[in-house]
Amino acid sequence: MALCVPLAISVAAGADSNVLISRGRPATASSVERGATAAQATDTSTVTRWASASGPGSQWLRIDLGSVKRVDRVSLRWSGAYARTYRVQTSMDGANWASVYATTKGNGGTDDLKRLNGTGRFVRVLATQRATRTGGYALGDVRVYGPASKVLPAAAPPTGSLASGLEDKGKKEAALQLVSTAENSTVNWRRSFGYIEDIDDGRGYTAGIVGFCSGTSDMLQVVLEYTKRKPANVLARYIPALRTVDGSDSHAGLDPGFPAAWRTAAKDPIFQKVQEDARDWMYFNPSVRMARLDGLRALGQFAYFDAAVMHGVSGLQGIRAAAMRTAKTPAQGGDEPAYLNAFLNARVAEMRSEEAHSDTTRVDTAQRSLLGRSNLDLTAPLSWSVYGDAYRIAR
Repeated sequence: MALCVPLAISVAAGADSNVLISRGRPATASSVERGATAAQATDTSTVTRWASASGPGSQWLRIDLGSVKRVDRVSLRWSGAYARTYRVQTSMDGANWASVYATTKGNGGTDDLKRLNGTGRFVRVLATQRATRTGGYALGDVRVYGPASKVLPAAAPPTGSLASGLEDKGKKEAALQLVSTAENSTVNWRRSFGYIEDIDDGRGYTAGIVGFCSGTSDMLQVVLEYTKRKPANVLARYIPALRTVDGSDSHAGLDPGFPAAWRTAAKDPIFQKVQEDARDWMYFNPSVRMARLDGLRALGQFAYFDAAVMHGVSGLQGIRAAAMRTAKTPAQGGDEPAYLNAFLNARVAEMRSEEAHSDTTRVDTAQRSLLGRSNLDLTAPLSWSVYGDAYRIAR
């Protein structure tokens, strides 16, 4: 039987008249299973549904309301494969999202969510945890309601950072943990201040939280900054040697005492802060700034950051240029997943050009696995593997 929806639904005596504003509006989804498209969650049928691809991780369904409107109520009818954890979000531009409802106790059936007080042109259901061990997510019906007279003027697009990006402290922390699993085989990057070894990659000693190298100038810059902040330190006497070996894999003037001195310095909170600041000014800030200009969200920002850590910012720029020869960035009007796939392909090609970095699992089983799950916002829980070891961020 066809579903008949009244033009207006009164939600409370004396309240504004709420009307269905989502019926038939364009809908898209992170993935589709067997032709169960996003549009089938906003049509008039009680039989059709949207179903995501099977697998763990985040999936989403997004509805374009056509103009910026107030969103007071969202009704969700789950179809068997429901989300235990999900959010309902609104956005002015389809890139920056604000959550108007969140739960970790979804139980399927119909969720009638009222008094949401949201505003936006777009509404998204972001499912982040399945209720079952297999399958994906499925929604038989999604209805969005708002006051009939409250069609709001469009807002100017936001400037600066993307709200879903790594300026969020929690997402930055996730990115640092992801990088740390590739650099130091642990999610606890704070345990790596004292790490130091020569990994035979032609860059001399590799050390610290993002692998500062004696052969690539960044280790020298770290020690110079440490000495500026604390002139009397155990590493200061190695500055002449670091200047000498810069650009080579030589240990001349560093052995045998430099590794022990680095580990001693790593216990000093001042040196720890120097490492964090150096990571940010050398790698994190420029790579994330570049990713924002390209219109990339958190996953893309992390992918740029990880590339900068391994290849330097100039290397990142080369990889980015190679990717842009085959795909447009979102800022150029391109599809974000398609561009990120092109970027990761270019990154893998660059890694395979160096024998020491020919193992590309930090891309293949980490970044590409997150992209495959359409987790463009790095929404927890996150799971990935690097060099055969499995990792997880629960929240």
